[in-house]
Amino acid sequence: MEKVKLYKSDGAEAGEVEFPSCLLEEEVDLDLLHRAVQYSLVNRRRGTASTKTRGEVRGGGRKPWRQKHTGRARHGSRRSPIWRGGGVTFGPRPREYSFALPKKMRRKSLRMALTAKHNEKRLALLEELAFAQPKTKEALRLLEGLGYDHGAEGKVLILISAEEDTLAVRKSFSNIPWVKCLPASGANVYDLLKYEGLLMTQGALNELKARLC
Repeated sequence: MEKVKLYKSDGAEAGEVEFPSCLLEEEVDLDLLHRAVQYSLVNRRRGTASTKTRGEVRGGGRKPWRQKHTGRARHGSRRSPIWRGGGVTFGPRPREYSFALPKKMRRKSLRMALTAKHNEKRLALLEELAFAQPKTKEALRLLEGLGYDHGAEGKVLILISAEEDTLAVRKSFSNIPWVKCLPASGANVYDLLKYEGLLMTQGALNELKARLC
């Protein structure tokens, strides 16, 4: 097993703990990570963008002017795409963007993302995370104690357990633009790769171990 730094809830160092080897992959497959990122992004798309075709726009019931002897180009309807207010040619229509990715591939890509963070020494553990009430100052004080000084080390992703996922914890970090706080059940490859630093609680680590091992 690999060693990872462990911090107390006040930001003080508490030594090192063994990181479960089942959460780490021997090799990182960039192609699989790319597919997992695409899977995360397209599944967030609602696919509701829509434009009206010439058959759906209003008006155009009669010919704008007669066919010949006017000196103007011939037109049959005001719904034509070349008219202002007419239909749209090849515009977006509601569609489904999501695609399936096998569960084994999703789990493996998550382990690869964790491996990348571990290899880059950007992974740290907290004993627990809790606030009596929402306090952004306390959240900032904790992050500064861990070396994350106002985003100087890049953006930080915080993974917490279901028990720690309270309104006080969420709101304490919600006003910090370079921090994102997620429950372990919502961990995904896109966010793990997007944020430079990864901070997780021991409860979140246990949930990830139960999910991926």
